[in-house]
Amino acid sequence: MQKTFIGPHLRRLRQERGETQSQMARALGISASYVNLLENNERSVSVAVMLRMFEVYGVDWRDLADDDGTSVLADLRAAMQDPLFADQRADLTQLRASLVHAPVLVSSFLRLHRAYLAATDQLLSLSEGEAPSLAASPEAAVHNEFRRHRNHFRELEDAAEGFWAGEVVEPDEIYVTLKRRLRERVGVVVRLVRVEDLPGTLRQYDEGRHEILLSEALDHTNRTFQLVHMAGLLEQRALLDVLVARSGITDPRGMARLRVELANYFAAAVLMPYGAFLAEARATKYDLDHIATRFGVSFEQACHRATTLQREGAQGVPFFFMRIDKGGNVTKRFNATGFHLAEHGGACPRLDVHTSFRTPGRIVPQFVEMPDRSQFFVFSRTVDRPTWARHRQDNRLAVAMGCAVEHAAEIGYAEQFAVSGAAMTEVGINCRICPRSGCDQRAHQAVVLSQPVDEKRRGATRFEA
Repeated sequence: MQKTFIGPHLRRLRQERGETQSQMARALGISASYVNLLENNERSVSVAVMLRMFEVYGVDWRDLADDDGTSVLADLRAAMQDPLFADQRADLTQLRASLVHAPVLVSSFLRLHRAYLAATDQLLSLSEGEAPSLAASPEAAVHNEFRRHRNHFRELEDAAEGFWAGEVVEPDEIYVTLKRRLRERVGVVVRLVRVEDLPGTLRQYDEGRHEILLSEALDHTNRTFQLVHMAGLLEQRALLDVLVARSGITDPRGMARLRVELANYFAAAVLMPYGAFLAEARATKYDLDHIATRFGVSFEQACHRATTLQREGAQGVPFFFMRIDKGGNVTKRFNATGFHLAEHGGACPRLDVHTSFRTPGRIVPQFVEMPDRSQFFVFSRTVDRPTWARHRQDNRLAVAMGCAVEHAAEIGYAEQFAVSGAAMTEVGINCRICPRSGCDQRAHQAVVLSQPVDEKRRGATRFEA
């Protein structure tokens, strides 16, 4: 069983109530020395103590178990790999100590570092003639909220497990059953309409007429997903309100975007129940093509669901997910790992997700190494988008799934490789902040490298003169 450490949370709880360690110990029925060990993460907390904390302080032990600092430590380790700290990096022991003794400082540092990265990206974009808003994007705010929860929302999982309320629904009857459910429970009728009657839109909810309009451009899998999504928005309105309010996002665009993504999460959890999905993933070594077929979903939906398997005591492989278009733009990302690339990158041309467009529908496996020497296994594949006219034939995108190399043995797509001796492709975040010299794919001068121009030499690129 995984151990749970709650040091920073326990210290903050005690300080907020103005108690000494001795006073808290008496309240919890434990020794003051044990409280001290817990606060310094030198002992894991027992279930009995967590239950006692709920009785005395009203603290939900599940919230403490879900928020044990793992994601914060991963973010902190990733931030320390920034080239800015190349000459003096804190080791893991120091980082853990900072979480225990200065959690507010750590939070402030991470917020400052994210602002620095955003400002760097904006300045680089401005230098190329673009003029992005200096405010954080709604997508970034939502991504940070999912990251804070390690891409797992217990309340949505619980709601999804109770969605059918014991009703047995055959896979080929889900769509029809959903139409009947929406009509009977919330008074909403579902209509399939022609493409020309819903231009540029795949699904539209007409609140005044109590109608959900689905475009005929959607295939059966996505029609079903859209109906579960709408059921989530309509039937789980109160729960979504709580989760959005708890996020702290105040920008109306960010709040709306978060609500949409939470409804997507709910839909995935309904169509791919946690326990059954995890069991199938383990049994097939994460054969996502097979899993998508088994649950009647798309390959991309199965990939996304795989990133959410972070339930305490029943965790799957921690994946990151990226989706890119043919121009190399990252259009979606989810991350249950400490992979820095999944947070800010995706533009490195050495990533084979870009070359997967050459072999549509085929898995492209790759082992990659970051400048900090962390190693990952990544597999990529194209996914199709709705096409409804001859002049809109190629709407494909590409998705990349990845995990730390130590999990590669659990992934069937890595079976053809000897993991211990696999050749690593050296990649980076993007060219402008990549510290690698001698890269033959460099497209921009790195701001972190001092490379004087040598007029007597021509290297692999014009930046290697």
